[in-house]
Amino acid sequence: MSKPNKPLAGVRIIDLTHMLSGPYGAMILADLGADVIKVEPLEGEGTRKLLAKDPKNSIDGMGAYFLTLNRNKRSVCIDLKSAEGLELFYTLVKESDVVINNFGAGVPQRLKIDHASLSAHNPRIITCSITGFGSNGPNYQRPAFDQVAQAVGGGMSITGTDADNPVRAGIPIGDLGGGSFSVMGILAALYERERSGIGQDIDISMVDCQISLLNYMATMHFLSGENPLPIGNSHFVHVPYNSYRVQDGHIIIAVITDNFWQNLKEVVNVPEFSNAEYDTQPARLRDKAFIDGKLGEIFATNTQAYWLAQLDAKRIPCAPINNFGQALNDPQVRHRNMVVELKHPNGQTTQGPGSPLKFSRSNEESFSSPPLLGQHTDEVLTSVLSLPPERIAALREQKTIR
Repeated sequence: MSKPNKPLAGVRIIDLTHMLSGPYGAMILADLGADVIKVEPLEGEGTRKLLAKDPKNSIDGMGAYFLTLNRNKRSVCIDLKSAEGLELFYTLVKESDVVINNFGAGVPQRLKIDHASLSAHNPRIITCSITGFGSNGPNYQRPAFDQVAQAVGGGMSITGTDADNPVRAGIPIGDLGGGSFSVMGILAALYERERSGIGQDIDISMVDCQISLLNYMATMHFLSGENPLPIGNSHFVHVPYNSYRVQDGHIIIAVITDNFWQNLKEVVNVPEFSNAEYDTQPARLRDKAFIDGKLGEIFATNTQAYWLAQLDAKRIPCAPINNFGQALNDPQVRHRNMVVELKHPNGQTTQGPGSPLKFSRSNEESFSSPPLLGQHTDEVLTSVLSLPPERIAALREQKTIR
């Protein structure tokens, strides 16, 4: 393959992932220019089936999950449970930089594709495993998916409007967090290998990632000894900082300085807000419910466009609460190439999110279609491993490859 003008051009990654966390991480690496070879079982990995038969959310038997998560990748089918297939895989590992998987804890060891097994064939190989709870500890073998990570990680306890009704994040941040942190780990390991000359294993726990995302709120818990409660779209320090209904939708405002408060008073003209006590945050926090209630009454009297124009004119942080259609058609989003064409191998197209990583020099943004099952088996075995046609034919005859 010719090397694109992308930051990771020349890096080869073997993608053994399925579902969301692993494929998302591998997708980011592929978008950045790595040659991501998706090694699948002969029947294909499970994500191929998700929404595949949903006429609203698929193209020609390929669902939205697979269309999005597997762009810029190549597909090779190898039976890793056969001796021949495993040896073929090891040969491919010798020509690669990274192997990423999100199998359950212990599965790589059983399949003999863990770091200890692979580094015997390539000491420079970097491996990354994304699991629910990591590779060790009292509960590491528990099964986990996105909502399990969100629940165990504490974030669900502060999402929503009251403690009796915890809510998961609408975006699957348990999975996407694991995938995102895997990319950070892989890039750091590639950089470290430039100094040491040897690879290493990266152990990503989805729950660890959720704990990391608690950030300053975790420190507040240790300082105060208190468990924070869900407060909807408001803030535990800044007031007013909330969402409000307008005539044709909702808006948010974020008054995080006293200067913003002074500007807001000019926009909404509420007599009670002239109380000098409200000019500083402590009194606004004390009377948070009153202030939010008054703002709710005022904002309900006019449209989203009207209020955003008034607030923008005074440089008050504000925004519409967009639905997907509005967000994906926002002029700023479109200008940043954050909506791109997704192609099916049959030539049909749809659209999906672009890459948020923008570079000043190695700045090519291109998105090839996700692969059909085994579409690149012969290509990879020929160009990467230099196998002759008769050897490939024999492997296919014995059902080692597809």
